[in-house]
Amino acid sequence: MELREGSYYIQNVKALDIAEQFGTPVYVYDADKIVHQLKTLKTAFADADVKIKYAVKALTNLSILRLLKKYGAGADVVSIQEAHLALKAGFSPSEIMFSPNCADFSEIEEAVKLGLVVNIDNIPFLIKFGTQYRSSYPCSIRLNPHIMAGGNIKISTGHSDSKFGISVYQLPQIMEVVSQYNIQIQGLHIHTGSDITETDVFLKMADIFFSVARDFPDLKFIDFGSGFKVAYKEGDRVTNVFDLGLKLTESFRLFCEQYGRKLELWLEPGKFIVSEAGHLLAKTTLVKSTPSTTFVGVNTGLNHLLRPMMYDAYHHILNISNPTGEQKVYTVVGYICETDTIGAERKLNEVHESDFLAIKNAGAYGFSMASNYNSRLRPAEVLVINNEARLIREREVFEDLLRGQVEIEL
Repeated sequence: MELREGSYYIQNVKALDIAEQFGTPVYVYDADKIVHQLKTLKTAFADADVKIKYAVKALTNLSILRLLKKYGAGADVVSIQEAHLALKAGFSPSEIMFSPNCADFSEIEEAVKLGLVVNIDNIPFLIKFGTQYRSSYPCSIRLNPHIMAGGNIKISTGHSDSKFGISVYQLPQIMEVVSQYNIQIQGLHIHTGSDITETDVFLKMADIFFSVARDFPDLKFIDFGSGFKVAYKEGDRVTNVFDLGLKLTESFRLFCEQYGRKLELWLEPGKFIVSEAGHLLAKTTLVKSTPSTTFVGVNTGLNHLLRPMMYDAYHHILNISNPTGEQKVYTVVGYICETDTIGAERKLNEVHESDFLAIKNAGAYGFSMASNYNSRLRPAEVLVINNEARLIREREVFEDLLRGQVEIEL
């Protein structure tokens, strides 16, 4: 979204026009930005045989999945339902990495029937997998490297107390199970969390990976996960993916020489691909002054954007109705009967009732984490593509709240 001639635009479409045409709240995504981010990663890692597996959980809309498929991405899914979404979007089974956590083993059985790349992150399931499939179906193993990365324990998944992955200290047990059941290991996977800015963290993971990988002679790929940080506000540190690509691909090249053949390098970005492309447009319902705070109420809340409440995440907010007005300090809050502060003490161009606000960086873990809490309806989704705003999900209606409910006589 950029300010041009006194109005905010997404591509060549006025953001205000989108709000007025489709109503609010509404999620709006910029297709050009999504494609740009995907191409950026491909360029940064061009010296390796890189496969980008988009983390579907970040944003699951079929139109977004089809867009990414069109431009050469694969898919990383964490539930069998996400797997079916990816298949419906056109991804082939071999392009889909299935990485469940604490799901029922029946999901892994279904993933095998579908022909997905199965990633196992615990020893009990590795034993079950070996007992059932032995060498007839390959799998990947998710490792926990015991690295705290990202600076926020809520989004770090590679530390010693994380539920994700098999500890690297349990490698002897892994090898014993693999040998006992003659399991074919085709990939190794590590994902340590989100918002990692340091190239050195990925290189440290690589060292662990490569030392473990030598014990697996039949590997096809090594998956470094993702966690690349994008900017949420001016001055934010971000992941320098070009520096990372240069150093990690060189390290990977040297490992492949020692391993004796070339492997594929897999990445599974979600937030990096879609976060900055997304905006949540909301309408101001009131401006409420107290002796200490001026609140701006909006017709959305934690039911549509949970990240500020769940992760203390920062999302920049713009008044797109008054982009040149005098700046004042407001606390933007939602319409949910909880403390759902979207942004505290923010400088915004003067806000009036019925103004439209844009909450930025809402493309990742926005709609996909939305709920019907307080019996509120989930918003519409719009994709701006080829300078045209197109509806890609209808706004819910009251009947959607009743779907699936069964009335009984009392």
